[in-house]
Amino acid sequence: MEMDLLRIGNLHVNFPTKAGMVRASDGVDLEIKQGESLCLVGESGCGKTIVALSIMRLLPENAKVGGEIVFKGKNLLEIPDEEMRRIRGREIGMIFEQPWTCLNPVFTVGDQIAEAVRVHERCSKKEARERALELMRMVGIPSPRRRYGQYPHEFSGGMQQRAMIAMALALRPSLLIADEPTTALDVTVQAQIVELLQDLIAGLGTSLFLITHDLGVAAALCRKAAVMYAGEVVEYGGLEDVFGEPRHPYTRLLLQALSDEGFHPIKGTVPELTRLPPGCRFHPRCPYAMEICRRERPEMKNGVRCWLWKG
Repeated sequence: MEMDLLRIGNLHVNFPTKAGMVRASDGVDLEIKQGESLCLVGESGCGKTIVALSIMRLLPENAKVGGEIVFKGKNLLEIPDEEMRRIRGREIGMIFEQPWTCLNPVFTVGDQIAEAVRVHERCSKKEARERALELMRMVGIPSPRRRYGQYPHEFSGGMQQRAMIAMALALRPSLLIADEPTTALDVTVQAQIVELLQDLIAGLGTSLFLITHDLGVAAALCRKAAVMYAGEVVEYGGLEDVFGEPRHPYTRLLLQALSDEGFHPIKGTVPELTRLPPGCRFHPRCPYAMEICRRERPEMKNGVRCWLWKG
């Protein structure tokens, strides 16, 4: 029987603000087994990135966090900071949405990849350099010995993202978190990055937790899907089931909005996380809303959080 690599249980993340309490994650439950790939999809502002930052323990200091995030049997929310720093990078790697904000402009790209190796492994500068060159070749950066000494501004957006992928995979982590890894890239480069991630994940056996609003990228990289809306997961299951036969009205409308048959935006907007509506959070935008939807918040049952599905 496969064991869970990562299990998120009843995750609550709140931020006190002058406008009220921001309920960014409200009872999120997810799991990823070794070798699995899970995507978390939804509109901007629904809380997806907060889940990723919670796993990495990179939330702002004012965050109020509850629940558990169990990785390889350890609750990451309870372990000491020093142990978490060892896990971050060595056991869990992360790719961020905008690579140019993560690369230091005053150091060469090669040195930054080498440093990612040296932070966690005892090795000489020469050994780290050779490992960095190997990683640059692995992620498809051409002429790695020449590009090693170049600075981030000399790399295109796609090449910067390849460098970030090299850094994230430098120590062959068990889990890779990719937060909107293709959003800032043009369509051709997006396809190249998706193909690269497919090959790397298959070759290394790394589990993937993908955060995206791009359903095409999700379908290409993942086998399980969770749909998030206003801080909570509203549908969860195999990707073919969730995308092929969606049950929650939000999932259906999200798929229609992003289909190839024309652009059909969902009416209304995601509610402010300080002013969540009573009952089902999607009911103000839902064409199927019933009276109970306006009064009572549905529980997650058999992979869907909706009063239309009671079984």
